[in-house]
Amino acid sequence: MQPILPRGLIVSCQALKDEPLYGGKSMPKMAEAARQGGAVGIRANTVKDINAIHAHLRGKLPIIGLIKKTYADSPVYITPTLAELKALISSKCAVIAMDATLRRRPGGVTLESLVEYARAHTKKPLVADVATFEDAIHAEKLGFEYISTTLRSYTEETKEIPIPDFGFCALLKREIKTSRIIAEGGIHSFAELNAILDLGIEHVIIGAAITRPQNITGYFVDVFRQNECFGEESRA
Repeated sequence: MQPILPRGLIVSCQALKDEPLYGGKSMPKMAEAARQGGAVGIRANTVKDINAIHAHLRGKLPIIGLIKKTYADSPVYITPTLAELKALISSKCAVIAMDATLRRRPGGVTLESLVEYARAHTKKPLVADVATFEDAIHAEKLGFEYISTTLRSYTEETKEIPIPDFGFCALLKREIKTSRIIAEGGIHSFAELNAILDLGIEHVIIGAAITRPQNITGYFVDVFRQNECFGEESRA
């Protein structure tokens, strides 16, 4: 398989309804800023944002598309059912991402059935968002072109694990033979990025550290709060 995602930085351009950049043209502009900065790809949520980003960039960068939707009977929310998969197949995304954990999906639909449908209806490669090594092994057996550490620390089983989990990334890089590994989750510093690259991982997704200004502001404000020189007298 020729890689659709070039080696390098993929920027996740997403905003949820409770975030300041949600709606309007914020995500296409954020994607353009990422492109100008040298990003090789974009990860985006919802068909609306995917298509708007594709149009704004004139197709210059591949987009990993996903649809986040919650269902009452399952914790799986990233492209969880056939409805979301069909929407992504019809969208302008170049690659489709879906939750590939071993958890029960909404309505009891299986990951196998979604992969089978995708293979029959599109040539778009698939990204498996995983949380555990068992998830990754299963995704590789199903033929996912890419396996991403997206859900590490975001499932009940892994919620206490700090990210980025370099040991987990190293394990996947060493043991997964046919799928390309994507490192995603918790990367906020140059040192952390370098540690990922030193493992030989060539695809990295960074989101909050680049595209969520409220989070970025909070990181700097925390430094003020933790600095001993910034006491009550300084705040006056």
